[in-house]
Amino acid sequence: MSEGSIESDKEVGVALALGAVAVVGAVVMFAYPGQLGKAWGFAAAFVFATFAVGAVQLFD
Repeated sequence: MSEGSIESDKEVGVALALGAVAVVGAVVMFAYPGQLGKAWGFAAAFVFATFAVGAVQLFD
């Protein structure tokens, strides 16, 4: 019986999911007609992109 470790790609999946939400935030930032909606879109894009990078570092 061989001993080995099972590697997980959890960080990739979490990063892709958070990245998808960040892309939606960026689309809202460009497509929303009002300034407040653009601000919320920017905030969502920035926060979820930061979380995506952090998830890769956390699960590595």
